[in-house]
Amino acid sequence: MKVLKEFTIPFVGLKIGKHHFEYKVEQSFFEHFEYEDFNDAHLEVAVELEKKATLLELHFKITGWVNVNCDVTNEPYNQTINNEFDLVVKFGEEYNDEYIDVLIVPHGTYEINIQQYIYELAILGVPVKRIHPGVEDGTLDSDILKKLEELSPKIKESKNTDEDIDPRWNTLKKLLTDK
Repeated sequence: MKVLKEFTIPFVGLKIGKHHFEYKVEQSFFEHFEYEDFNDAHLEVAVELEKKATLLELHFKITGWVNVNCDVTNEPYNQTINNEFDLVVKFGEEYNDEYIDVLIVPHGTYEINIQQYIYELAILGVPVKRIHPGVEDGTLDSDILKKLEELSPKIKESKNTDEDIDPRWNTLKKLLTDK
């Protein structure tokens, strides 16, 4: 996969301390990853990089919305995303990204690309079951919902009268009232 240069942070020239980076992520970013579940996207990513003598600490915060299709009605809607992630970058002998929140890069590395972390943070910010807010509060007017309601099984109300009960049970009912 091609590296997007705007998501590369050259940290070698930065002073020790905190540094802030901001990114705007649109639909073209997800098309680069060939991810087609989003119809549209408008996300803002704030990255706080704290450079220390032997390591880097990155705090990602992503906010905004993505347009997705509802799992129930297939109607598109804007799903808000608010997600955070912390990453520690250490220096070692060789590149190692097998840990979730720790990245080990070789000594002499002078920059880090964060596009994969932003991508994963956005994808994981979307709920597993995507339900249109109109479905939850009953305000969505959709042909699919009407058809589902029409085809759903109807609950029949049963009338429990003495005529429906087998007469053999009447003697047992007398036991309940006799004392």
